Amino acid sequence: MLPDFRVRQRDYLLEISRAITQELDLEKLLARILRISIEMLAGQAGLIALKQTDGWRVATAHGIAPAFLSYLTPLLEEEKVRELDVRELNRMLKELTYTASMGLLNGTGLPLAAHGQVIGVIFIFRNYEDVFTPNDRGLLQSFADQAAIAVFNAQLYGQVSYEKQRLDALLNSAADGILILNADRVIEQCNSAFETLFGTTRDEIIGKNHSEIIRWKKQPQGITLEESVEQGWPLTPKATLYVEGDIQRPLTPHLPVGITYAPLLSDEKKLRNVIVSLRDITHFREADELKATFISIVSHELRTPVALIKGYASTLRRDDAKWDKSIISDSLAVIEEEADRLSKMIDDLLDASRLQAGGLSLNQADVAVSSLAARVSERFASQSPKHKIITEFPSNFPIIIGDELRIEQVISNLVSNALKYAPEGEIKISGSVRPEQIVVCVSDEGPGIEAKDIPHIFDRFYRSTKAVKYTKGAGLGLFLARAIVEAHGGRIWADASTNASSSQSKTDSGAKIFFSLPR
Repeated sequence: MLPDFRVRQRDYLLEISRAITQELDLEKLLARILRISIEMLAGQAGLIALKQTDGWRVATAHGIAPAFLSYLTPLLEEEKVRELDVRELNRMLKELTYTASMGLLNGTGLPLAAHGQVIGVIFIFRNYEDVFTPNDRGLLQSFADQAAIAVFNAQLYGQVSYEKQRLDALLNSAADGILILNADRVIEQCNSAFETLFGTTRDEIIGKNHSEIIRWKKQPQGITLEESVEQGWPLTPKATLYVEGDIQRPLTPHLPVGITYAPLLSDEKKLRNVIVSLRDITHFREADELKATFISIVSHELRTPVALIKGYASTLRRDDAKWDKSIISDSLAVIEEEADRLSKMIDDLLDASRLQAGGLSLNQADVAVSSLAARVSERFASQSPKHKIITEFPSNFPIIIGDELRIEQVISNLVSNALKYAPEGEIKISGSVRPEQIVVCVSDEGPGIEAKDIPHIFDRFYRSTKAVKYTKGAGLGLFLARAIVEAHGGRIWADASTNASSSQSKTDSGAKIFFSLPR
């Protein structure tokens, strides 16, 4: 039979051994170790201080007066104390204990060292001197060593948990969809962005094979992951893949994506994971389509006036013909008109380019919109005998602050559109006054705007099917008008109620474009 104190020593060591394997919460583990230490050394109170990169920190305490603890905590953070080793720290704590208790308490310190590294100290307050037999010292050392291992493991677990939380936070804050596959291409992890892009929940994605989730509508640009693996991918840790195409998903329509695959290899160069980064490339696709539209429209719109100018100029230069003055005058008028059209198109393209680069600059001054509208009306009145252009503004229409040339450009673009799309009839420029803004309307008696075109008529290069078929233009007039109005703090819109229909009378048909500007 073992003596009682030997049984207690054995129980203390067994409890610490259990703590190593059972408790990974650092705060709970330290409190447990401190409680066992106080009991084992017959102490009245105690604390555990851990060695940090910036010095010592009281990690847990028991039975210590708050006043003494509040004094001790900042003391351990002082620069001169940070550099103390365990022995010097123990000596300092003993002196403080003896002085604070007026010689009634002593202190015993147990250094905590794991893997050749000091990680902390257990300091126990008791009311008798340190008298330890060789057996006691061996027991204390065994206890301290096991306690240190338990603390080290808990710290390591805490660090791993923190790294996992940080990785999860990084994944879920990423704008691109991210999947993590295992070596068999089964999805192990999925971030929030992928859920949103794909249109289903994480639970329905994790555990599925990559090929069940990433299903291409048609053969993509680039080699798919499955085809690459069959060819021996990856050969190196930096052997990334990039595939682009449309994937099928529960949501509609199909999603245009660019997917990057990056391998994660073990030290033995075996594939452990594949990191999949999926980016929605809808905007890039739209930009490419816009570029193609721009090239098509501009090349077509430039070719017509250039051909007319060249044709008339070549005709006038013929040596084998003599032209009378009327033919020469008409030919030069066409050349001048087409040159003006070219110049207008170039100006519009430059304005669109400035907008793309960062907006239009405005030269603010007082603007009399009613007078400006009358001036635009007079200028356009001579261009088409089939149209009657009138202005209708209330008396004392307010003066506003704005860029007169730009506002004139807006009204000119709207009137020009009305002349273009309404074969004949009245074109009215009218104004109304609201408490905080003015509203200008340009209306015509043409076929009106179809409902499907209303949301798009202010988009860059947008032209309806009828417009492309029957009229000339690059689709920039309304786009620039919107940009100018919004730069002034106003807005522009089309009246959807004026769409053409067979039941409308002539006076109710036609297009109405409104824009508002702040007073």
